[in-house]
Amino acid sequence: MSRSSTGAVRRFMPAWLRAAPDSLLVQSRRRGLPPWAEFVHLLWTMWVFVTPTFTAQGYDLRWLLLTLVSYPVFVALYVGTLALPQRWVASCAAGMLVLCLVLLPWYPSGMSYFVFGCVMLGAHHWRTGWHYAAALLLANLALIVSARLLGYPWSALAWMPVTTLVVGLVVHIERQRHHKDAALRLSQEEVRRLATTAERERIGRDLHDLLGHTLSLVALKADLAGKLLQRDPAAAGREIGELGQVARDALAQVRRAVTGIRAAGLAAELAAARLLLESDGVAVEAELEEAALAPEHETVLALCLREAATNIQRHARARRVRVELARAGDRWRLAVEDDGRGGAIRPGNGLDGMRERLRTLGGSLRFEPAGARGTRLVAELPHWHAPAPVLQPV
Repeated sequence: MSRSSTGAVRRFMPAWLRAAPDSLLVQSRRRGLPPWAEFVHLLWTMWVFVTPTFTAQGYDLRWLLLTLVSYPVFVALYVGTLALPQRWVASCAAGMLVLCLVLLPWYPSGMSYFVFGCVMLGAHHWRTGWHYAAALLLANLALIVSARLLGYPWSALAWMPVTTLVVGLVVHIERQRHHKDAALRLSQEEVRRLATTAERERIGRDLHDLLGHTLSLVALKADLAGKLLQRDPAAAGREIGELGQVARDALAQVRRAVTGIRAAGLAAELAAARLLLESDGVAVEAELEEAALAPEHETVLALCLREAATNIQRHARARRVRVELARAGDRWRLAVEDDGRGGAIRPGNGLDGMRERLRTLGGSLRFEPAGARGTRLVAELPHWHAPAPVLQPV
């Protein structure tokens, strides 16, 4: 089923069948997991049906009736922890614990409900992990005291605190990590949005400053030429000629402005590369020498840095990356070195495009081994000399 048809089905579902926006199911879907992924854990309820083999009563009529009554209630509570709003998760998890304790005098299989209740209790927004651990200890204490008063042997209870604490805390820590990853992605998207807004405002100011005066001058000279056309055709011709020159100058200024807008800066690309790699656990060190680079030179080197960072994040499995820009003789050299898994580089469209851009400007691109396993990308361009200003005669 396509995403659009899935959305259409979801819109026509009753409200009580839809997962809440802050539910565990929706959070799981945002991470790219299918909706059924969270229900796979119900396979662990096989212990409900295995436990009677270890009891004296076995699979008797009482076990069958209690299973037919309690198991649907447990499944409903489990679905509630997944699909209901976050504020209801603790209540549903506590319902599983109570279900186990109520059935404990007649139904040992209910201890599987207790394990699920302890684990799902970790989905509640606890202030710290210690608060969750304390809640698990209190729940286990209540279970052990109740079971011992009912005559349950220690061998049937000793595994419960260890299992619930280990599994519960591991799942809780994993959920916390997912929450932090989601928060990091939101912050990254906010940074990009603010950067885009600031860039749009800058472009608007630049175009206003650039074209406002010029277009006012064009309108003024056009009006003047129209008034002089009958009275002084020669003066009108001069105004029209100047009008053409003003328009050509404005066109050249617009082209230079668009070139600057399209250009990628090294500082901006370094910040983007640092954000990309450090969010993936890769430490980034940078040392950029002050350089007066031509816009087209800086753009090509910035695109090389972007391609290198993307390849490292996707393929290198690196833990540390070093970026260096320095002058070597009459050339500028950009080096991006990682300590990843290395190996043969397979040039793709991105690297081939970088190599062609560098070659057009008289530069080069090469790869070298770095350390025992890493890779070093080196992009070089000839040193650019700014043109000398043209002195106008006084």
